[in-house]
Amino acid sequence: MINESRLSEILAAGLADIKYPAAPRGLYEPVEYTLASGGKRLRPLLCLAACQACGAEPEFAVQQALAVEMFHNFTLIHDDVMDRSDKRRGRPTVYARWGDVQAILSGDALLTMATQKAADCRAEVIKEVMELFNRTAMEVYDGQQFDMEFELRDDVTVDEYLHMIRLKTSVLLGCACGMGALVAGAPEETRAALYDYGVHLGLAFQLRDDWLDTFGDPDIFGKPIGGDILNRKKTWLFITAMNEAPAAMAAALSDNPGDKNLIAAVTDIYRSLGLSERCAALVERHCTDAIASLSGAAISDEDREWFAALARKLSTRDK
Repeated sequence: MINESRLSEILAAGLADIKYPAAPRGLYEPVEYTLASGGKRLRPLLCLAACQACGAEPEFAVQQALAVEMFHNFTLIHDDVMDRSDKRRGRPTVYARWGDVQAILSGDALLTMATQKAADCRAEVIKEVMELFNRTAMEVYDGQQFDMEFELRDDVTVDEYLHMIRLKTSVLLGCACGMGALVAGAPEETRAALYDYGVHLGLAFQLRDDWLDTFGDPDIFGKPIGGDILNRKKTWLFITAMNEAPAAMAAALSDNPGDKNLIAAVTDIYRSLGLSERCAALVERHCTDAIASLSGAAISDEDREWFAALARKLSTRDK
């Protein structure tokens, strides 16, 4: 039976066991700083849980769990440079502390370290592991590019947005689940089912994040509400409102120079269209799809319920 506390301990031990070269310190200090900054550690936990659910000890997939966590953090380092973000997880970002050049170079190093970790597995599965890892990486880059291009467009559709977040966010959760199952020696049907679970989980996770940025409690969410609105970020909420109430949205965006006024005006439009409830329903749909995917996995009922409970928890989270 999956024990999340034990998985967290295994992951913490794996992170603590990473050996950083002594020099050049300037390259590795930002990497160490990033990996020590915490976070939900959702992706590596999924990798370890999938491995255990498929009949192997979770330690068997610890290198692959570290790989997905390292890759995720590599993307965050580079994202912060592109977005000019000064804070992440309550601390200065690598770019803010060490500058653009160092953030790019240390991010590159972290990516290579992630690739090395992913490849640290049995010879029988290394080809499939690396195919999954590299395909996922390219999809994440595609998603990031789409996200950047959406900033310059006013005609982004909901379908385009959902495709973008599937690539930018969801496929890495699918990869984490699929990779854990793969190194455990699970049959293809089970690997595919767990991969699909991770993808739908990621969609629910990101859509819930969009909802929280507008409708969450800032004291619980941990950051000010309305940042997506201020940045005109093309979220499901923003795109749907632009499609369904274009005149009202145009007026709100042009007539409210003040931050608080703009957030209030756009939020009022969201509420008038019932977008809070509709977005929550979409989150629930992907949570349901994630749980339904588990029916194709040859895992125990107890482990299936652990994954299902995790999906329900993440789809209703407050932070």
